[in-house]
Amino acid sequence: MVLHSNFPDFILFLYIHMALADGYLHPSEEQVILEKMRKLYPDETDRKKKFATAVAEYHAIDKSLTLAVIYDTFKKFDSVKFAQKYKIYTEMYDIVNADGKVEESEKAALEKLKEIIDIDAQIRQS
Repeated sequence: MVLHSNFPDFILFLYIHMALADGYLHPSEEQVILEKMRKLYPDETDRKKKFATAVAEYHAIDKSLTLAVIYDTFKKFDSVKFAQKYKIYTEMYDIVNADGKVEESEKAALEKLKEIIDIDAQIRQS
């Protein structure tokens, strides 16, 4: 199941997924994401509104489908290099560390994301 037609929107989805992994969007996590959005959307004039829309869209999907969305969307963007996908994974640490503590649910979400990126890399090599 693919929800995003462009890679920046998918990255924003991943950022939100990671921020909400512990069930709560901490204000410092939001600030980190808004800062990262400067690079994702350099021409966006209202990042806060775009962020709020993306959070609402994230909440609207069935949570049991989230990992399928991530996996299928990584496959869709097969032209994006593994190194860029892995860089996105490392950026997730900024988000989960933003509130000063890393919950077990956030660790699990990071590990699952790493598995999906690694699986995607293996499929591309086949």
